[in-house]
Amino acid sequence: MEGPVCYYERKLGEQETEIKYLTAEIELLRNFSFAGNSPNLDSLREENAKLKYRLNILRKSLKEEKNKSVKSMININAQLQELFGRAISAAFPELKDAPLAVTPSQQAKFGDYQCNSAMALTQILKAKNQKVNPRETAEKIIKNLPTNDFIEKTDIAGPGFINIHLRKDFVSKQLSKLLVNGVQPPSVGEKKKVVVDFSSPNIAKEMHVGHLRSTIIGDSVCRLFEFVGHDVLRLNHLGDWGTQFGMLIAHLQDKFPNYLSVSPPIGDLQSFYKESKKRFDEDEEFKKRAYSCVVQLQSKQSDIIKAWNLICEVSRKEFQKIYDCLDIRIIDRGESYYQEKMIQVVKEFEEKGLLELDEGRKVAFPPGCTVPLTIVKSDGGFTYDTSDLAALKQRLAEEKADIIIYVVDSGQAVHLQNVYSAGQMIGWYDPKVTRVEHAGFGVVLGEDKKNLKTRSGDTVRLIDLLEEGLKRSMDKLKEKERDKVLTPEELTAAQESVAFGCIKYADLSHNRMNDYIFSFDKMLDDRGNTAAYLLYAYTRIRSIARLANISEEVLQKAAQDAEVTLQHEKEWKLGKCILRFPEILQKILDDLLLHVLCDYLYELATTFTEFYDNCYCVEKDRQTGNIVKINMGRMLLSEATAAIMAKGFEILGIKPVQRM
Repeated sequence: MEGPVCYYERKLGEQETEIKYLTAEIELLRNFSFAGNSPNLDSLREENAKLKYRLNILRKSLKEEKNKSVKSMININAQLQELFGRAISAAFPELKDAPLAVTPSQQAKFGDYQCNSAMALTQILKAKNQKVNPRETAEKIIKNLPTNDFIEKTDIAGPGFINIHLRKDFVSKQLSKLLVNGVQPPSVGEKKKVVVDFSSPNIAKEMHVGHLRSTIIGDSVCRLFEFVGHDVLRLNHLGDWGTQFGMLIAHLQDKFPNYLSVSPPIGDLQSFYKESKKRFDEDEEFKKRAYSCVVQLQSKQSDIIKAWNLICEVSRKEFQKIYDCLDIRIIDRGESYYQEKMIQVVKEFEEKGLLELDEGRKVAFPPGCTVPLTIVKSDGGFTYDTSDLAALKQRLAEEKADIIIYVVDSGQAVHLQNVYSAGQMIGWYDPKVTRVEHAGFGVVLGEDKKNLKTRSGDTVRLIDLLEEGLKRSMDKLKEKERDKVLTPEELTAAQESVAFGCIKYADLSHNRMNDYIFSFDKMLDDRGNTAAYLLYAYTRIRSIARLANISEEVLQKAAQDAEVTLQHEKEWKLGKCILRFPEILQKILDDLLLHVLCDYLYELATTFTEFYDNCYCVEKDRQTGNIVKINMGRMLLSEATAAIMAKGFEILGIKPVQRM
């Protein structure tokens, strides 16, 4: 796989070559016209003008690419993989797709990174009847390493582990670059169109704790892809169509007969839904009217459409309260959006002979799937299968998506795999070109390790969960007497930061594939890997410069002038930890496992604590408390740590505060 820096070098090289070619062609045309050899001078001038326009566009593009490449944070792991990949290819040219493994070292005595490829390579070579041992293989790899400016030395440990020691001046230079440019995304290649399907509550039903994970995980996935420069479309695939709307509309007509002229005061949509469902289950006459309303809805009868819009609008307002609390940006595009498109999907499947009749239904059997997709029901209606196929096609054909991510619970894995397989079968996309992926997740459990429910056995409403979080975070702040030192505005900001940050972090810090136990007490604990701990750590780091009376302007000037020295072992450890941020992001872009970022931020915070306990940033007179010395290099390390933490929080959707 081509590394990010190689990608930009190749792209820049291609553009520079084209610029040279165009410049030569313009010069040739100019000489040709001056020599009086042109039968049509106007045509030549027009061609010359076109070439100059193209040349200017290319030069501008080249400048932008170079600026992007210069400012981007370097993914050190990716660069090392690139180097060692080239070394292995040079050492063993006969091996194709040779195994390559470069990872950060777990212990400082073994260097900063390790290449662990020698053992696997030796096994392959032995299978080819070559007499080698892992240490000899490792020596051959090292011998073929290209010249570079970031490896200080390498040595071989044990049966062939290659220890990699980074150059201090290289790490120092990258930290200075970070401080001058701010936290920039790593280079990830060409800009792509990314569609993320997440949250997806149902109209007329309140958002509950089951929607929590999709909403939080989906938002963070979007934030990450946006940060690295991709064009992200955040979609809320609302359940806003179907037979349930027949009973809701029929109930609306009975309860608020003047709904066409006076907006109905539907305060509690959940109760409204339960009332209509009860009537639907118990009253045959009402059920017939409900089905009649469904038919009228599908035929777009104006009064029925207005009733449907009213119900949808009440729901959207309630959903927006949740999204405002959690700082979620999302575009509503419900199942109704795809109704007309479903007709075309059915037609396309029929024309390609991909549908079979099964007891009156029209079904499709995608390859590798044991359960068929029901495309048309026996009564001629459509299903979730049809709707999801129409959504997939729209995202591929109209949105021109390069990446589509469905943040949906793991229980939908088989259904979504069937849909993806059908999309490939009909030729909508090639999985080698377009990434279509299900980011599944487990359920939220109560402390009894059962599905989180209220005491009465109902599903926990999401708005109640958020309000409880606000109450508990304020109690925690008052317990620490923060209400006595913070202004009312600062106290409210801290309350919201802790409450919503802790709820998000409790979710994101667990592997999304697993269920997790929801506990306010654990998530509000300011010890261990929690948002409360990290938020307090961040405010402490930010307070160092403030208490030393060092302004942001002074820090900025120091970042340009002063060197970030890394002489103390704790300075060195922290500096390397800071620069691992890009490789952490790249891993999450690949596997969508956000707990890796949470683990990294916790590691960064604890590594900073080690550094701060051993390396004085500000020295004070013990008698007077006056500042006698400021170590600017260490202040800059603190600033770099805070900057990375702030960007990490931003990707996780957490809002830190300056004072807590």
